[in-house]
Amino acid sequence: MNTRISRRKFLRTSGAVVATGLVGGAFSGCGGTDEGPSAAEQRELTASQALLAIREGRLSAEVYVSTLLARAEQLADLNALITLDKAGAIDAARKIDAMRAAGTTLPQLAGLPIVVKDNINTRGLPTTAGTTALRNVRPSANAPTLQKLIDAGAIVLGKANMHELAFGITSTNLTSFAGPVKNPYDKTRIPGGSSGGTAVSIAARIVPVGLGTDTGGSTRVPAALSGIVGLRPSVGNGGAERRYDAAGVVPISHTRDTVGPMGRTVADVALLDAVITNSTPASVVALSGLRIGVPASFWAGLDNEVASIMAAARSKLAAAGVVFVDVDTAGLTALNNNVSFPIALHEPIADIPAYLAATGVSGITVASIAAQIASPDVAGAFGAILGDAFGGAYDAAINVHRPQMQSLYASYFANNQLDAMMFPTTVAPATTIDAVNGSSTFSINGGPPVDTFTTYIRNTDPGSNAGIPGLALPAGMTAGGLPVGLEIDGPLGSDRKLLGIGLSIEALLGTLKPAPL
Repeated sequence: MNTRISRRKFLRTSGAVVATGLVGGAFSGCGGTDEGPSAAEQRELTASQALLAIREGRLSAEVYVSTLLARAEQLADLNALITLDKAGAIDAARKIDAMRAAGTTLPQLAGLPIVVKDNINTRGLPTTAGTTALRNVRPSANAPTLQKLIDAGAIVLGKANMHELAFGITSTNLTSFAGPVKNPYDKTRIPGGSSGGTAVSIAARIVPVGLGTDTGGSTRVPAALSGIVGLRPSVGNGGAERRYDAAGVVPISHTRDTVGPMGRTVADVALLDAVITNSTPASVVALSGLRIGVPASFWAGLDNEVASIMAAARSKLAAAGVVFVDVDTAGLTALNNNVSFPIALHEPIADIPAYLAATGVSGITVASIAAQIASPDVAGAFGAILGDAFGGAYDAAINVHRPQMQSLYASYFANNQLDAMMFPTTVAPATTIDAVNGSSTFSINGGPPVDTFTTYIRNTDPGSNAGIPGLALPAGMTAGGLPVGLEIDGPLGSDRKLLGIGLSIEALLGTLKPAPL
């Protein structure tokens, strides 16, 4: 295959690239040559654009992967990745190029580089969950959800850093081999968590897409704070209601955990969702006539700039024909308090040993993991787990309060004839990194200190506990250049519709300019 394609030909045949209206221009001033698209141009490609270029022979998979590997090494100070698989990624890319040269039909994601959160089993690579006790765990099989992407031709560049054991919302990992993940828009600030490494890899143009996991907001909070898109798919009560297979993931809670796709655009997240679910990508849902609920409790106590940006987004959506219904979710906060910690701090007692056994790991226990935790905030959580502090509240959480939450949400959508509900993903932009505790307190609008963890998950946690789908996408940026996220949640099983609505919201509000790296 001839990979020495002129830049002029690439631009002429990449109309889809130019038409997306990427902020700053995907090709403006990038210094391309007649060898083909420059490295800077390649980094700005969305997943869909890159796949088309590879499929049509305008971009070599090996060249593309090499460009992104170089980007990862250049930005190593962000601590976005724990493991970089250079040899494996280059080998996989060469196989894709050979397939195309031979005229073999390429799979759907052929040549697409991704990163995978380091709590998702990846064959042959360490799956550390960002903690010392699991540093040498090398699964013999990929997690089923990841395997679907690999079968479709995706290439794993590496394993993404994360909040230690996924027990946190900052991604300030204090383990020696991981380190705090830094927000590319301001390296002194958190990127959100626990899937912070995946979010930063995407925002920093190391990869266009990747996989995270979400228990209480771990794909959506980092999406909001890092300026990208994150999906929490439906979980419901498990079984047929669960959209993605949860096997092969270092767990917190079998009731709440799910893998979630992340990307710079809603279309790219929809593409991964389609491959994972063996379906076609979600199509655009027109905004005009949509009924979207606005729950006042989710909009209370916001940072002033978040409030202003969200108000502007609401005005634009209303002008596009969205019908906003101002109705609150009465009683939800109390129910959520009765569900959240009793599940998340009890189920690991059994779920972590079950994962270790299924992965073929012996000689490691919950206690031995806890003994080597480096991040004080995570150590505190595991103290509660080992003491089973919430064991007495667990049965009521599962059998009484959680069903009540699910009923409340179902009634909220049905009784008000709502297609979705909308709110700020987080109440504030990214706060500064706490490299001592991993997560402590911060202030909103100069007010008294508030707990970092509970404050950032305030709006994402209820939907997680109810098992409904949620999609986070950019709403705008503060005057200081920090991303602000908007979330839409929908009824159980409405994932594709949410993605379709997200496509229309993104087209209206636009994507964010790249981080100034």
